[in-house]
Amino acid sequence: MSGHNKWSSIKHKKGAADARRGKIFSKLIKEITVSARMGGGDPNANPRLRAAITTAKTENMPKDNIERAIKKGTGELEGVNYEEIVYEGYAPGGAAVLVECLTDNKNRAVAEVRHLFSKSGGNLGENGCVAWMFDKKGLIVVNKEKADEDQLMEIAIDAGAEDVNDEGDSFEVITEVGDFESVKEAIEKASIETEMAEVSMVPQNMLALQGKEAEQTIRLMDALEDCDDVQKVYTNADIPDELLNE
Repeated sequence: MSGHNKWSSIKHKKGAADARRGKIFSKLIKEITVSARMGGGDPNANPRLRAAITTAKTENMPKDNIERAIKKGTGELEGVNYEEIVYEGYAPGGAAVLVECLTDNKNRAVAEVRHLFSKSGGNLGENGCVAWMFDKKGLIVVNKEKADEDQLMEIAIDAGAEDVNDEGDSFEVITEVGDFESVKEAIEKASIETEMAEVSMVPQNMLALQGKEAEQTIRLMDALEDCDDVQKVYTNADIPDELLNE
């Protein structure tokens, strides 16, 4: 199983707890606001906004919250001006880590991210140090109980997907960014329920970690996920299932 999908799946399962803490709503509101600011408030003409709204609805965010976030992005309501920043670094054992942030205070964000890397035994690197190890792809995850493999593969490939991988208890559909929406729509039209669908940074190769280094990397990823300025975290660390599921 790819380390990328394992981490994404763990994040998805932890989503309910995050929502109770209000963190996931906060992150989604930021994403909706920035998406609307960059591409306009019409989700039909703004794929990034459409994806953010879909995720927000999946997390049961109230419609009023979504509409307010869009209006803040388009300037109809006063709102905070968030800046997009990507930080790159290394986890213990040398695994690559990409950290996507949306923040209204760049100095605060970089100080917090640097502190979390250092505290967990990793280190923040220079721009470009690990980004080359990842490819931007569409990622759609379907639980095996929700789809027949042959049917899913036929639908996804016909719609333009690159590949469909067996990932244990789920199928992982990989697409080019430009084909993501059409593949996602084709799967949904076939009444196949998706666990997760997002444009993601997929590692080209995985780095297997064991023992203390794997545990430290999990702590680093969890700490980064809990940081208010951090939107998404990616790694090429391949961590044993038994540690991820603890």
